[in-house]
Amino acid sequence: MMGVSVWISQLVTVAALRRRSFIAVVFLALLLPTARAKGQSLLKRLDCRTCVCASNIISCSKADLKVVPTSLPKYTAVLDLSFNSITRLPAEWTPYSLSSLHTLVLRNNGLNFLSSEAFVYVSKLRYLDLSSNGIILLDEFIFEPLEHLEVLLLYNNSISQIDRTAFSSLSALQRLYLSQNQISRFPLELVKERSRLETLRLLDVSSNRIKSLSLRELQALPAWIKNGLYFHNNPLTCSCELYQLVAEWLLKDLSSATDYKKNHTCMIPGQQKEKMVVLDLNKVYLNCSEVKILNEQAYLEQFLVLDCDTKQKDPEKRWALPGNIPLPPVSKTAVMRRDSSLQIGPLKAEDSGVYTCYAVGDAFNETLYVTVEVFNFTNSGGLENLKTAYTTLVGCLVTIVMVFIYLYVTPCRCACCPGQDLEKSVESLHSSTVSLPHAHEETGQERVEGLGFPYRHVPFQDPKDQLEHNGRLNPIGEEDEEWQGDDRERRRSDAESVSSVCSDTPMVV
Repeated sequence: MMGVSVWISQLVTVAALRRRSFIAVVFLALLLPTARAKGQSLLKRLDCRTCVCASNIISCSKADLKVVPTSLPKYTAVLDLSFNSITRLPAEWTPYSLSSLHTLVLRNNGLNFLSSEAFVYVSKLRYLDLSSNGIILLDEFIFEPLEHLEVLLLYNNSISQIDRTAFSSLSALQRLYLSQNQISRFPLELVKERSRLETLRLLDVSSNRIKSLSLRELQALPAWIKNGLYFHNNPLTCSCELYQLVAEWLLKDLSSATDYKKNHTCMIPGQQKEKMVVLDLNKVYLNCSEVKILNEQAYLEQFLVLDCDTKQKDPEKRWALPGNIPLPPVSKTAVMRRDSSLQIGPLKAEDSGVYTCYAVGDAFNETLYVTVEVFNFTNSGGLENLKTAYTTLVGCLVTIVMVFIYLYVTPCRCACCPGQDLEKSVESLHSSTVSLPHAHEETGQERVEGLGFPYRHVPFQDPKDQLEHNGRLNPIGEEDEEWQGDDRERRRSDAESVSSVCSDTPMVV
C-alpha cells in the first residue's frame, strides 16, 4: 500500500514538473519579441564602442548600421554615417534639433528614400553628402530648410527627375555635384540671369544623358559662372556651334574646358552613333572654322565699352591705357563705369592699342588684355568711300565695254565700205586727214578716194580777204550768205574746213 502511494506521489511530481516546463516555454515565447525589440532599440542608440566619438565629431562609418543611431549629442557638429546600409532617411531620424550639426555624410548606404521633412531639425547644415546611393527622385522643396547649405553632393545616384523647386531655397549654395546620374535636361535655371542661385560657382552635370544644350544662353553667361560649369561626357549632338563654345572656353582658359579637354565629346548623327572629341570637329567631321579671340574694332568719333570678364566673381579691378599707363582719375576720353567696364570715346586714331585690366581677388589674380583698333575714318565716311570706289570701278568696266563695242561692233555708215579692200580704205582714211602746214586750195568739192563723203582742203585765208561786218573781221568764221558765181558755190569757214572730215565718222590720225 505504501508503494502505491509513493508511485502516485512521483506521478504527481512529474506532472507538476511538466506543467512548469510548459509554462516556462510559453513565458519564454512571449518574452522573446520583447527582448528582440529591446535589442533593436539598443542597436539604435549611439554606441561609442562601435563608433568614434571625438569631441563634437561622431564617425560611424562601416559600422553595419541599418538605421541612424539615436541619442546623438546635441553638440554634434560632424556626423559620418558612410558605408552602412541605411536605405531610408525618415523625418524622425532625429527627434530633436541638432543646431550645431554642419556636416552630414551619408554616402554609400544604398539610400533610396528621402522624406520631405528629413532636414527640418538640421537646418544649419553647410555640407551634405548623399553621393553613391540609389536616389531616383528629388521632390519639390526637399532641401527647403537648408538655407545655410554651401556644398551638396548627389553624384553617382540614379536621379532622373528633379523638380524645378528642389534647389530654389538654397540661397547660400556654392557647389552642386550632379554627375553620373540619369539626368536628361540641363538645369539652366540654376545659372541663368534673374533665376540663378547668386552664390553658385560650380555646377557639375557631367556623365549624364543630356543630348542638347542652350548654347547661346550658356555663351552669354559671365566668365566666373562658365568657369565652373562641367557638362563633359554627355551624349550631345555634334555641331559647329558646340565646337565654337568649347573652343572659346578653352582659349579663355576656363577650367571646365581645360581640365577635361579630351572628355568633351559628342555623338555624330547616324545609325552607328559614333563618339568623337568636340575639339576635333573642325579637322575631321564638320570642318568648322577655326575659333579666334577677336579684337575690338571701331571708327573715329565712336564710343566703345571694354569688358573685364574675369573667372572670379567681384574682384577688385583697375584699368591701364595703351603703353601700360594707369587710368587717370579724371579723363574725358576714358571712364571706368560702375560695373568695372571701361568706356572710351569719342575715339581718335591714337586710341588704338592694348588696354589692360588687372583683377585682384581673394583666390588668385588675373590680367586681361583687350586690343583696340580704330579705323582712320568715320563709319559714314567709310561707307561713302566704299560707294565712291565701287562707282569708279563700275564706270571703268562700262567704259572698257563701250570701247570694245565701239571698235568691233559699230557698223560702217559709209556707202563705199562694203567690198572695198581694207588696206585701201586705211590709206584713203590717212590721205583724208587734215594737214594744216600743207593745206592747199581746192576750187570744188572732192571726194576722198574709197570713201563716200565730200571733203575740201581749204587753206587759211589772209585776214584781209575775209568778209567784214561793219568794218570788223568775222571772228567766228560764219558763212558768207553771198553766193559766188553761177555754180552757187557757198564758202565755208575755216573751222569747218578742219572738222569737215566725215562728221559722223571718227577721225584717225
